[in-house]
Amino acid sequence: MIPFSPPKITQEVIDEVVDALRSGWITTGPKTKQLEKEVAAYAGAPYALCLNSATAGLELMLRWFGVKEGDEVILPAYTYCATANVVLHCGAKPVLVDVRRADFNMDAEQVRKAITPRTKVIMPVDIGGMPCDYPALQALLQEPEIRSRFVAETPEQQQLGRVLLLADAAHSFGASAGGKRAGSLCDASVFSFHAVKNFTTAEGGAVCLCLPEPFHNQQIYQALCVKSLHGQNKDALAKTQKGNWEYDIVEAGYKWNMPDVLAAIGLAEIRHYNNETLLRRKKIMEAYSQGFRAYAWAELPVFDAPGIHSSCHLYMLRIRHCSESQRNAIIQKIFDQDVSVNVHFKPLPLLSLYKNLGYRMEDYPVAFDSYAREISLPVYYDLSEEQVQTVIRAVVNAVASVLK
Repeated sequence: MIPFSPPKITQEVIDEVVDALRSGWITTGPKTKQLEKEVAAYAGAPYALCLNSATAGLELMLRWFGVKEGDEVILPAYTYCATANVVLHCGAKPVLVDVRRADFNMDAEQVRKAITPRTKVIMPVDIGGMPCDYPALQALLQEPEIRSRFVAETPEQQQLGRVLLLADAAHSFGASAGGKRAGSLCDASVFSFHAVKNFTTAEGGAVCLCLPEPFHNQQIYQALCVKSLHGQNKDALAKTQKGNWEYDIVEAGYKWNMPDVLAAIGLAEIRHYNNETLLRRKKIMEAYSQGFRAYAWAELPVFDAPGIHSSCHLYMLRIRHCSESQRNAIIQKIFDQDVSVNVHFKPLPLLSLYKNLGYRMEDYPVAFDSYAREISLPVYYDLSEEQVQTVIRAVVNAVASVLK
């Protein structure tokens, strides 16, 4: 069986983890702080905070900005539940918008229609690793009429003076647009380092801060460190200094820190991420597109466009003139040939939680059409050229069998 997305675990990764274990420091400490610096430098962001998940990062930023009951956060209907769940955690309302037909990403014109005086945050999602149209979203938020709708209720909101642009960049570590890497494309961006991601720490994520003046990103980083660790004003690493044991709790914070034993995985991988991992993933996706280009039923994903480059996290193939049930039958026939595939994602209104909250799939026709025809193919570092061809043959055979 060809798996869908096993992690890249090299001897260098193992050695780095063993080094953490032998150091006697396995929770948040020097390796986590080093990874933060390297993630920030790689993304081109002033500061990065490593956490135990991207979900924690998204909620942390919403709470820092003061999102609460009665507020609204705009996000695409086509995303994983975590994007919307964190909004519910804050007591706010997720406002869903439809996506573009070309690349699964949020449609800026749909966002324009959804903005109200209750809107506090827009959360675009870089589906599959392809950056959203951040220039269009930023231009929208700077329009005088849109800015005039914003009602600031906290010091942070007053200082920004507009809706916060918070990227769910879970898929896009290493992507770029306009010569800038994901993580530096808007006010704040959140990466996922979960086991199935291009870049992993087993579990984990990072918030990259790029807030404009008069904000001081260093001060915000320090405030987020406190908020993400029980509201404690001094972490364990700082307390190891001689006589520096005393601490205070300044707020009811959260337990969202990343431990060193996980950061060690990321430290080993980031050394080779750009010149090995990303190159291999792009080569696999190019091979898929080459293999499917001759078939009229194959709607190929966009992972390169003028000035925009995906992180090549997902190869999201769509089957033309295909129903949801036919897509499901195709998937089963692919599995029957010992090839693992997946679907990214079930749009939020199809999930019981959001259906029961009153969201209707009929209101997001592009999202449903894309989902109903989508199949995600294996993309990972150790996938061989022979296995790539096996996947292509399995898909072609399955489509021919079902669509006849």
